[in-house]
Amino acid sequence: MNNESVSPDLPLLQEADLKDKVVLVRFDHNVVKKGQVKDPYRIDRSIGTLFYIVEKGGRPILMTHVGRPRDKKTGIISCRPAEAVDPIIQYLQQKLYTDFHVPQFPADPEKGILGIDTSINLAIRKLRERKIGGIYLPNTRWFQGEESRGSERENLALQLAGLADIFVNDAFGSWQAHASTFDVSLHLPSYAGFLMQQEISNLGRVLDPVRPFVAVVGGSKYDTKIGPLNAIYEKVDHLILGGVIYNTFLCAKYRIRIKGVEEEDIRLAGELVAKDAGKKKIIELPYIVESDILEKRTSGKYRTVSIRDFKEGQSFNYVLDIDPRSFDDDRVVDVITQARTIFVNAVMGLTPQFSAGSEGLDHAIHRNPEGMKMYGGGDTLQEFKNLCPGLYLSVMDNANYYFFTGGGTVLTAIEQGSPYGLKPVRALLDSKLQGKP
Repeated sequence: MNNESVSPDLPLLQEADLKDKVVLVRFDHNVVKKGQVKDPYRIDRSIGTLFYIVEKGGRPILMTHVGRPRDKKTGIISCRPAEAVDPIIQYLQQKLYTDFHVPQFPADPEKGILGIDTSINLAIRKLRERKIGGIYLPNTRWFQGEESRGSERENLALQLAGLADIFVNDAFGSWQAHASTFDVSLHLPSYAGFLMQQEISNLGRVLDPVRPFVAVVGGSKYDTKIGPLNAIYEKVDHLILGGVIYNTFLCAKYRIRIKGVEEEDIRLAGELVAKDAGKKKIIELPYIVESDILEKRTSGKYRTVSIRDFKEGQSFNYVLDIDPRSFDDDRVVDVITQARTIFVNAVMGLTPQFSAGSEGLDHAIHRNPEGMKMYGGGDTLQEFKNLCPGLYLSVMDNANYYFFTGGGTVLTAIEQGSPYGLKPVRALLDSKLQGKP
């Protein structure tokens, strides 16, 4: 593995003595939807770390969060079967031909699992004796202490640390400082797994890009992307917008109205319009798709509109996609094909009913043979796979493509200017500085 872009202060898995050690590993296997593995990509990307631990004599205890079982308003934690780790384990067992034990802990109907009790000790003994391949803990967000503050969180961190000899964080997509991603590293020798290392290394290509650098950013609400958007704007040579973010920009620049775009967001976008009036980094996609209805794509109810025909004061219905003809526009083609680094964290339209814009974007980017093409995780990657399955499979091993597993983490790191400000990563650095490894 090439670790040129990884800080020498980051403790790496390959530096750890794993022989006969119980290794607690935090993955980001948050891929279960309605009780099924929707997309195993994040699981597959973590198998290298798991294989290495076992090959070096370690005995793994795995954990991940799934979904959002905690109600933010009431604080109630619901241990729903649809958010259990069982489908992940089934996938791993089919992939690795080994058995994983899932411990069962009593749960309070409102507070979730209160803690890890001694019933797990027998399974750990079997793990050390190699009678089972691994232990997979229940959904970490089922535990009361995972996202809480105070004694519950500290107790859970200590209980997790008490299970193992070593902690490995390979959950790049889980950047929030929770008990299982942050606090546990305060109590055990802690290391970055291979996926974590690879993601950090490739983040260097976004934070210090080969130029020209083009970013494509979208989102369903403008105000949630202001910080990352401003940070990206300062870094890029050119910026392409999609989704509601683009709609908001158009409203602010051309003084039009698009249904569903909020006045406050338009006001906020005015700052970006003013900034770009001088720098002219934003490359506008000239053709948008207006729809009379939001719920579905119905013939006769949607149409292509050219932004060149905008007149101040006009009002439009929902704008739900980019017409793919936009990617044949000379200016857009030149910017994309001449780029040497392209970062994409965007879905162009309201999928699945309006997906032609996203498909057009992916093919336009692929027509740049030499540029480094980097896709953020989440919806961006999912739509690439859904809309362009043949293209996706053809570029999986292409050195000029990289697919991050955590889009939100990438945006947070871009906003901060470094991956080392992310609290779980910072905790690993602190662990090494304090001499734990």
